[in-house]
Formats: sequence, C-alpha cells, structure tokens
Amino acid sequence: MRAAAAILLTLLLAGCAGNEAPVQQPSMYADMSVPGAKLDAPAAAIMISQYRQNNGLGAVEIDPELMRLAESQSNAMAAANKMDHDVRAPLGKRLSAGGYPATVAVENISAGYHTLAEAFSGWRDSPPHRANMLKSGVTKLGIAASYAPGTKYKVFWTMILASTESR
Repeated sequence: MRAAAAILLTLLLAGCAGNEAPVQQPSMYADMSVPGAKLDAPAAAIMISQYRQNNGLGAVEIDPELMRLAESQSNAMAAANKMDHDVRAPLGKRLSAGGYPATVAVENISAGYHTLAEAFSGWRDSPPHRANMLKSGVTKLGIAASYAPGTKYKVFWTMILASTESR
C-alpha cells in the first residue's frame, strides 16, 4: 500500500512539474544579431517614453512613416557596412524626400549593440545621444535594427524622434 501511494505521489508531482510556464525574456533583451530577429517597437516606445517622463518630458508614440525611414537608414548603413548619419543623405533631406513634414527631428544611430537594452544604454550614456532622446517637443518615434552578418558590427540601429506640430 505504501509503495502504491509513493508511486502515485511521484506521478502527481511529475505531472505538476510539466505545467510550469517557461520564463520569457523581456523583448528589450532579444538578440537582433540572428536571422529573422524582429525589434519590438512598442517596447522601445515605452522605454524611450518612460525615460523622457522620468526627465519631465512627454511620451513618444510610434509613427509608421518614421519607422519606415528608420528602417531605410539602418538598412543603408548595413549595406554600406558603415555607421553614418549621412550614408544616403542628411536626416532633413531624408525626411523631406520621404514626404515627412517634421517641424523638429533628431536622430540617433549606433552599431554593434545586439539588443534594444544595449542600444538604449549606449545612447543614454552618450551626452549628444541623450540630448536627442530628451529633445523637447518631439512626440513621434521611428526605430529600427538591421542585421548584416557579414559586417563588422552585425547590427545597425536608427532611432528618429520628431514632431509634425507647429512650434
């Protein structure tokens, strides 16, 4: 009887162990240096907005057109294997060519960071990049990470913050 009870208890405990949900890693730590990796833009918007709000500024929201322009810039840097704001054209010209009516716009780029958390930390710890993230009056966000396995940096990042409201 004891043996049967012990076996039953073991089976019940084994069944419980299999029902645990796996712990999911926050998307800000997702590795962008793997094929098919997708940046979690809503998580980026929350991260940037919270940082801005902690510094007395307004939140930013994802803008589909800025997302497209950021992706284009990241792809151009990846294709050229070069981190450069002007790899295709200066930001103002890229915004105008894309038909984006920005009244204020700033851009952060970087390369070599594999996660959103790393890119954010790099920007936060760099005075000019921090100033861009804390730019007064911006309300819109576009962000992208492009993976280029055959390049020095592997991942190229672009973040554009802008506003279309008159000042």
